Amino acid sequence: MAARAGIVVTGTEVLTGRVADRNGPWLAEALRARGVDVGSVVVVGDRPEDLRAALAFLAGAGTDLVITTGGLGPTADDLTAALVGDFQGRPSALDPALEQRIAEVVARLSARRGWRMDPAATAAGVAKQAQVPAGATVLEPVGTAPGLVVPVADGRTGPPVLVLPGPPSELQGMWPAALAAEPVRRALAGATELRQSTLRLWGTPESELAATLRRVDDQVTGLEITTCLRDGELEIVTRYGPDAEPAHQRLVQVVTADFGDTLFSDGPTVDELVAAALDERGWTVGIGESCTGGLLTARFTAPPGSSRRVLGGVAAYADSAKTQLLDVPAGTLAAAGAVSPEVAAALAEGARRRFGADVGVGVTGIAGPGGGTAEKPVGTVHLSAAGPDGAVARSLTLFGSREAVRQRTTTLALHLLRQLLLGGPAA
Repeated sequence: MAARAGIVVTGTEVLTGRVADRNGPWLAEALRARGVDVGSVVVVGDRPEDLRAALAFLAGAGTDLVITTGGLGPTADDLTAALVGDFQGRPSALDPALEQRIAEVVARLSARRGWRMDPAATAAGVAKQAQVPAGATVLEPVGTAPGLVVPVADGRTGPPVLVLPGPPSELQGMWPAALAAEPVRRALAGATELRQSTLRLWGTPESELAATLRRVDDQVTGLEITTCLRDGELEIVTRYGPDAEPAHQRLVQVVTADFGDTLFSDGPTVDELVAAALDERGWTVGIGESCTGGLLTARFTAPPGSSRRVLGGVAAYADSAKTQLLDVPAGTLAAAGAVSPEVAAALAEGARRRFGADVGVGVTGIAGPGGGTAEKPVGTVHLSAAGPDGAVARSLTLFGSREAVRQRTTTLALHLLRQLLLGGPAA
């Protein structure tokens, strides 16, 4: 790869997991789309020594550009701008014009949100955000924090550092301006096309795929192949340059030949496949779920345009909710129990009928950690998908935490509906 970048995500809240890192993956893909390879994403807390160490590591790793995210606010733990300036040998000073622009942004936000702010504290925070390393390029704020491109000082070597805000909406809003900044354009001038493809298998163990890849190892040179098993789906993500396209085509041929019965996608996710299949038919879906507690409905409604295909969902936890809201027969609940194939089928049919949908999906189970029995252990789930031409069902026992069981069940439900709509590997 002719151009490489490294990313430092700052914030103790990210390091400790209180806030999930959305910036590192987003930047890595945005750079990949421009032909820039990301060697490392480093997460550090709000400690100056750790940020310096991360900058030193990435600057010495053959990178053409280092990107930091976060630490640009007005509080004492927001140290990134000044520290990057010091690291690059460029001390910071107040930029009065920038200070005025930030003050105007803060005043507008305060008026809009009805904040009551202490003038002295506000002025101090604004002045802190208007400190700019000597020779840095300022990127205008999307929120209140400006971004910076800080080149290394004259007489020293190293990549420029692009300093971006932490809130994802601000970072992404600033990204076009960052790419247009002259120091960034120069740093990434050597970028070449970096292609990426994804094959998705359902129900294939990693060990089986590993054996296939070993067999054709000498035929897929030039490919960076990564495999990931998530909720029963095995993803094969391949990155490569244009010269390796023949090797990529060979990989696709081999995977199709060996796993054609479990290969369900050459790119789109199961969510996208189900949404497209429903839209193609002009069909709608209703959801009746118990153990997933609304997670399945949330997943169905996450993509844009979901209102044209999703009529609604009911999280029917109590037996009374199942009978009153989704017409699950009380006799079925008494005879088979709430966690049973019969109730899953009744939930699917009840959701379909109640919402007037073309397709109904029903889910019931024991997510744990308690509530299991010898006959129905924790992790027991039953699923059903019913449409105009019939129904499909699945019963199994899942392992893992309560959250793992609930998340895996939502994925199973999507695959069951994929099976009903498109055929292919059974859920």
